[in-house]
Amino acid sequence: MKELSLHILDIVQNSIVAQAKNIHISITEDSAKDLLSITIRDDGTGMPSDVVQRVLDPYTTSRTTRKVGMGLPLLNDACSSTGGKLQISSTVGQGTEVLATLGLSHIDRQPLGDIAGVMVILITANPKIRFTYLHKKDGNHYALDTDEVNEALDGVPINTPEVAKMLREMISLNLDEL
Repeated sequence: MKELSLHILDIVQNSIVAQAKNIHISITEDSAKDLLSITIRDDGTGMPSDVVQRVLDPYTTSRTTRKVGMGLPLLNDACSSTGGKLQISSTVGQGTEVLATLGLSHIDRQPLGDIAGVMVILITANPKIRFTYLHKKDGNHYALDTDEVNEALDGVPINTPEVAKMLREMISLNLDEL
C-alpha cells in the first residue's frame, strides 16, 4: 500500500468484519514532535491475546479465502521505516485499538493520501455503523460524527450519491483548512 489512507481502509474493514457498530478514527499531525499518529478503535468482537501477539505475522489471518494477511504487517513496516511503531490492543467482546506512529517528516513516510475519499467510502458502504473521525494538526482540529450527520440529514439516507458528494467536499474543505 502506497498511502496511509489505504492502511486505514484495510484496518477499518477488519473492524467491520469483527461486527463493530462504532468505529473511531483519529489522526494527529504534530510538527513540534515530528510525529504522525493514527488510531483506529472499534467495539467489535476483539481478539484473544494469543492472536494479538501473532497479527503482525503475515501468515496469521482469520480469512478462509487465503492464507496470508498483509494489512497489519505492511503497516508495521511503514511505521518502523520512519522510526515509529505499531501497537495493537484487543479484548474479546469489547473491541480492538490499533495505534500507528510514524515520523511526520521522515523521508520514507508514506503520504496520508485521500482520507476524505476513504471516509466517504466507509460511511456510505456501511450506513448502519457509527463513524467518528478526528483529525488534529498542530493545535487545530476537525471532527466528524455520522450520528450528527444523520441527524442533520433528517431522514435522507447517508449513502445517497448527493450526500456522498457533500461529505467528500465537506471533509476535504475542512482538512484543507487545517
